[in-house]
Parts: sequence; structure tokens; C-alpha cells
Amino acid sequence: MQGFAAFRLLWLGQALALVGREMTWFALTLYAYEKTGLATTLSLLSFFHFLPLILLSPLAGALVDRYPRKWAMLVADGGGGVATGALLLLFLTGRLEAYHLYLVSAFTGALSSLHWPALSAALSALLEKKDYARASGMMSLAESLAGMGAPVLAAVLLGPLGLGGIFALDLLGTLVAVATLLRVPIPHTPAPVQKRTPLLEEALFGFRFILQRPPLLGLQLLFFGVNFLTTLAATVLPAMVLAKTGLSEAALALVRSASGLGGVAGGLLLSVWGGPRKRVHGVFLGMAFSSLALALMGVVEGPSLWAALAFLEVFFIPILNGSNQAIWQAKVPLEVQGKVFAARRMIAWFANPLGMLLSGPLADGVFAPRFGQGEGIALMLLLFGSLGVFWGLSGYLFPQVREVETLLPDAKG
Repeated sequence: MQGFAAFRLLWLGQALALVGREMTWFALTLYAYEKTGLATTLSLLSFFHFLPLILLSPLAGALVDRYPRKWAMLVADGGGGVATGALLLLFLTGRLEAYHLYLVSAFTGALSSLHWPALSAALSALLEKKDYARASGMMSLAESLAGMGAPVLAAVLLGPLGLGGIFALDLLGTLVAVATLLRVPIPHTPAPVQKRTPLLEEALFGFRFILQRPPLLGLQLLFFGVNFLTTLAATVLPAMVLAKTGLSEAALALVRSASGLGGVAGGLLLSVWGGPRKRVHGVFLGMAFSSLALALMGVVEGPSLWAALAFLEVFFIPILNGSNQAIWQAKVPLEVQGKVFAARRMIAWFANPLGMLLSGPLADGVFAPRFGQGEGIALMLLLFGSLGVFWGLSGYLFPQVREVETLLPDAKG
């Protein structure tokens, strides 16, 4: 089994694991907010996940290029199962507290730092260049299918199964992911041992690679800015929905599922279409339209309208991410993609934990005291989403970023 057939099997296992993880995340969001009633609790839950993910990414990227990518993914998937098992044990013994959620969130964030560059490099090795954007669309589709179905499943099953049952289903998804991964042959071409440099130097290689190519650096700085602005708003969006609907699980599930459905539609479109011929159009316009939908969520009222805009917000994300991924896969040599992609993610995603750390206190300490929690967060969505629109369109103002596809040659091989 090789090529796209192997990718489809890998995709199936990862999609099922994603469903389990999204169900757990939805259930933990409700659990944490019901215990504290604070938006800060939700922002900290996200913060503790993203901080180790970002900080460990350069080291993880070096490890991915040095050792087999399959084993890196197995460690990440298997470690996630161990974390869920720990949550299940704590819950069954009546000892599950908020700080346990933070610890597990940090642990799974560290594992994610390994999983993403390993998966990205593995797909580059498995597939032909013409299939990169299509595969990226299918991976976005898997994430979106999980995002669409998992909240509904979790909301329906929380009653009869309880939080422990959700954890058990997550564990089942992890087992399927590990089993399918073991069957997929993933090529690995490490650098010769005599040419290897110290691990720390390898970890820094990706940053040097990007700094030497200003068009790629500019592209990632654009992502840094839009990630920061949208994270300030999106992190506390569940708190707005719960605050305005009297802690309605059904309302939050509707908005989350619509968001996932939007990702499914966007992923399907990208899988069939392959994205715009000039990839930067997909990046810039995707950022602008997604941010606009987020901003409008702060204007409208009611779960149905929030859900419609959540659909639109996420619909454009597979297109912008898939377009960006195709640019990087074409411009970065395969043998160093782990290191470069890890550095690339750290540059763009360092904004996420910063935004998460600030969003909760902004909601609880600045906007809520003046406007009420629900209305205060709505104003945050309008403000930061609008700024995201202008930031995304600003990419057209910088020729080096706008012409990245022609200024840099494609990688050989």
C-alpha cells in the first residue's frame, strides 16, 4: 500500500481519533465553565495547551527529521490516549479538578508539537506534489467533520454516558488511529549520521531557513497577526454563547457543529478544486472573509445566526490553510520540512497562547464589568474580527509577500 491509498487509510484513523478528541474537548469546556462560570477558565484551558505546543515545536521538528515520522506520530497518538486514560481514572475516583485539566491540556499540547510536523512531512513523502493541496483539503475535512459531529454526539451522549463515557469513546478513537498508522508505510530519509549536527542547532535551522527567505517570513508574520486578533475573540466565544443562553448545551453544540460543518464544506471544496492558481489569494481573502464572519457574530443575536456565521468563519479556513500549506510544501525541501514547518508554526502560532492568556481577563475584567459578560464578549468579537479583516487584506500591500510564489523557486525533488 502506498501513495493516495495509504493516505486514505491514514486519514481514516486520524479522523476517528479527532472525533474522540473533539468530544472530550466539548465535554471539558462545559465541565470547566459550569464549575467556575468564568471565561478565564476556558482561555486558560486553551493557553496551557498551546504554550508547550509552540515552545517545543522547534525541538520536535528536529526530532521529526532525525527519526522515523511514523514513530513520532505513534508517540503523539499513544500519549494522547494515556492522557485521556488519566482523566477517566480521575473522574471515576471523584478526584477530577480544574487544575488536572490544565495539566493534561499542557501534556497533549506537547504531544501535538510532535504530531503536526511529523504528519505534514509524512504526507509530503507519501504523495506526489500535485496531490498536496487535495490532501490538505482532506485533512481539513477530517478536522471539520470532527468539529461538526463531535459536539452533537457529546451533547447527546453526556446524559446517558456521562463524562466518563466520553473519555472512553476518545480512547477507542485513539486505538483505531494507532492501528491504522501501524499499517501505513511512511518513507523516511534521515540525514547521514556523519552529517548530523547537534539537536539544538537542528532545532534552530528552521528559523534560519525562514529568515533567509523574507517572502516566507512575511507570510508567517501575516499569520501571526491574524491569529492573535482572532484568538482574542474566538477563545471566549463559547462563554458568550453559554452566558447569553443560560448555559444551554444545545446552543453551544449547534454553534460548534455549524462551525465544523463550515470546515467540512470548505475542506470538500478545496479537495475537489485544489485552491486558487495563485495561492496567496486563498490566504489573504480567506483571512479577510473568515475574520468578517467572526466580527458579525458580535452583532447578531440568537443561536441560529451565530451558527450561520460560525459556518462561514470556518468555511474559509481550509482554503487559507491549504493554500498556505501548498506554498510551503512546494518551496521547502522534503528532507528539512520537519524543522522548517515547526519553526513556521512557532512564528505563526506564538500569537495563539498570547491571545488566549489575554482574552479571558479582557472579557472578565474589562468588557464584562462595563457591558455584561455576554454583550462584552460580543463587542470583543466585533472589534478584533474587524481588525482581522484589515490585517488579512494588508498582505496585498507587500510585494514580497504577494509574490512569494514567483520570487522563490520550487524545491527540487
